[in-house]
Amino acid sequence: MQTRIVAISHAWGAGGDGIGRAVAERLGFRYVNEEVITLAADKNGVDAAIVADVERRKGLLHRLVESLDRVPVLGRIGDGILISDANAIARRKDMRAFIVAALRDIAEAGSAVIVAHAASIALAGRTDLLRVLITASDPTRVKRLADGTGGDLVAAGKFMAESDAARADYFRRFYRLKQELPTHYDLVVNTDALDLDEAVDIIIAAAHRRSGDYPTNILVEERPARAKPRRPARPRAKSRPRARRPASRRR
Repeated sequence: MQTRIVAISHAWGAGGDGIGRAVAERLGFRYVNEEVITLAADKNGVDAAIVADVERRKGLLHRLVESLDRVPVLGRIGDGILISDANAIARRKDMRAFIVAALRDIAEAGSAVIVAHAASIALAGRTDLLRVLITASDPTRVKRLADGTGGDLVAAGKFMAESDAARADYFRRFYRLKQELPTHYDLVVNTDALDLDEAVDIIIAAAHRRSGDYPTNILVEERPARAKPRRPARPRAKSRPRARRPASRRR
């Protein structure tokens, strides 16, 4: 089946966004990231900021307080707050459904590289989908984040921990996954030792191979089968010459 969709998931500092853009350019696909939020909002007539807020990791109280500027308030009861729309929180589940529906619409159109939004999970089961995870070790990610934010390793480490926690929370809330696993993907790329171009080459090759049109300009070294080593032949013991009996003893 031809690869029409490449879904790239990545952790902060692994280089997934740049790789996704380069893969889209090489394949001639459109690059999709924030467009998912815009499409979900426009299709359902809601504010894009509200849809985007659903993807963020925030506590219930924080979300309630932020909702007050969008939801009419009837009044206060003691220290509590009475909200006129009892379905305000329930509608957040609808927002999640809007995001998943937007991902599926993009996939149906085809020829797209979708970065983030757990598209690999939402679109799992499609035969025209290549699911890719871009990852790297924590020290590598911290260094890259620090290089992009003034070299503060402590701040970079804190940001990485918070983003990883938000990512895990996102998988639990949206897809009820207790843990993200490598088996949720068709290809896992570690950018510890691979630069952007090398990572892109691997993804492009995987996309073409799944489509049955593997490009001839990419060489794959075929290693010959290892022959089973033969045991060296054991040298034969030299036979001792048979001693001849003296003639006087011959009969």
